[in-house]
Amino acid sequence: MTLHILRDDALTVDADRFELRISLPWIRSLPVSSLHDVSVTIDGEHTPSAPRLGDSTSWWFIQDRVVVDGAHSLDDGAHDVEVSFDLVIPYLPAGPDRPLTLPFRERRELRPGTRVASVSKDVA
Repeated sequence: MTLHILRDDALTVDADRFELRISLPWIRSLPVSSLHDVSVTIDGEHTPSAPRLGDSTSWWFIQDRVVVDGAHSLDDGAHDVEVSFDLVIPYLPAGPDRPLTLPFRERRELRPGTRVASVSKDVA
């Protein structure tokens, strides 16, 4: 079982940029260095973006979200948002010399909005 990557309030926009908050789809917290190859597509267009990861000793707790910054303007309407990334699971071996790496992808329609008050914090 995996958890939802994109919650209802995942997308926020400012004048010429957006922020996409992605949730950890794993059953345990992981180091933020476990997140690799983040890719964001909005309305069918690959959007250059970068996750804010802080330092490599930070942890991605299951209730918190990683913020992905994008330099792309979006209107206030609904957008088809897709995010994909790999998670390296450091404590599960995939062979004698490498940890398990799992691909994750979620796509859904999101409307930009304001952050909803919750226990979630931004990682970093």
